[in-house]
Amino acid sequence: MLNWEDPISALKSKPTPHFDPQVAGLAAEAVADTASQAAPAPAAVEMPQFTPRVTVGTDANGEQHGVTGLEEVEFGAHRLSVDDKRMINCRADVNQLVPFKYQWAWQKYLDACANHWMPQEINMNADIALWKDPHGLTEDERLIVKRNLGFFSTADSLVANNLVLAVYRHITNPECRQYLLRQAFEEALHTHAYQYCVESLALDEAEIFNMYREVPAVHDKSAWAMRFTNSLGDPNFHTGTYDADQRLLRDLIAFYVVFEGIFFYVGFVQVLSMGRRNKMTGVAEQFQYIMRDESMHMNFGIDVINQIKIENPQLWTAAFRDEMTRLIREGVELEVRYARDTMPRGVLGLNAAMFEEYLHFIANRRCAQIGLPEQYPGATNPFPWMSEVIDLKKEKNFFETRVTEYQTGGALSWD
Repeated sequence: MLNWEDPISALKSKPTPHFDPQVAGLAAEAVADTASQAAPAPAAVEMPQFTPRVTVGTDANGEQHGVTGLEEVEFGAHRLSVDDKRMINCRADVNQLVPFKYQWAWQKYLDACANHWMPQEINMNADIALWKDPHGLTEDERLIVKRNLGFFSTADSLVANNLVLAVYRHITNPECRQYLLRQAFEEALHTHAYQYCVESLALDEAEIFNMYREVPAVHDKSAWAMRFTNSLGDPNFHTGTYDADQRLLRDLIAFYVVFEGIFFYVGFVQVLSMGRRNKMTGVAEQFQYIMRDESMHMNFGIDVINQIKIENPQLWTAAFRDEMTRLIREGVELEVRYARDTMPRGVLGLNAAMFEEYLHFIANRRCAQIGLPEQYPGATNPFPWMSEVIDLKKEKNFFETRVTEYQTGGALSWD
């Protein structure tokens, strides 16, 4: 039975007594006094008034930056208006959710909540039987499953760390922060899903979860992403200057456009291709739900990026656009290398050349979404069925393993 009485929290919630040497000395003398008369009560100790280390929107050096939500509550401050809100460097109270300035951010939060699912809802029995069957899968098919569980199992942890330790601190809009909190939960849910798959298939947990330290093609993508998490997570980094704001915009593009918008798609295609052939249908359904979440994450991030551009047009210089183009092309090369590593030979009707074409097609779309010119003219989509997979309702015939259907999630439009 759950115990709702939490004595530890109750103890922690009590105010900590203020220590004063003089008062402590009086108390010691009172204890030592053997006289019958009571010791005089010590004089009341005046607690120091709280003074924030920095004023709202200003760091210790006097430079302006956005609020965090941890500033001292100002009594008598004026009521928040929509015009007070900004995506970054906002100096208005970020603890006030309404009035909304970016209705699209709130709608994305509502859509994400309606899209709720849990890994244990998906039946893994067929996958377990197929994996145990020595003739059930080829070695190339087994490599695809293990490589992708190895990459994704830590990739979503990296994304969660980036959100919680870095991005959330610099986005100064409360409705966007609300979505970021939901996204952080979903990243944890995805890591849970990979663990559930690893446990179900009785895979070597150390091998899978340490793969990003042992397999070069997996390591290189994770190491690439860590550069940008470390950049934003620097405790001395604050937005509010031209260079800092560009740095934030660059790092958002690296994570939302490249990491979530390019690095995940080879794995999505490979695992979902297996599901379409009635192989590893439980893992495939987990990946299908995850891809639907990640598509929403990417679209949210792109909207944030474009809103920052609108509010700070001085950041979007020709030199910066060239830098972002190189960043995206670098990401494409890393993902092509990953495709070749996971598919040394053709399998499931797929090969590395098809993935290179697909990644060029995806990269063109990502460039267009943030206002950059296409980098791979004439690239086409060799996997047109992927555009249908996000719509779970249309793809349901492929994966008839889920017991519980969320009515609100099934009613969403994914256009």
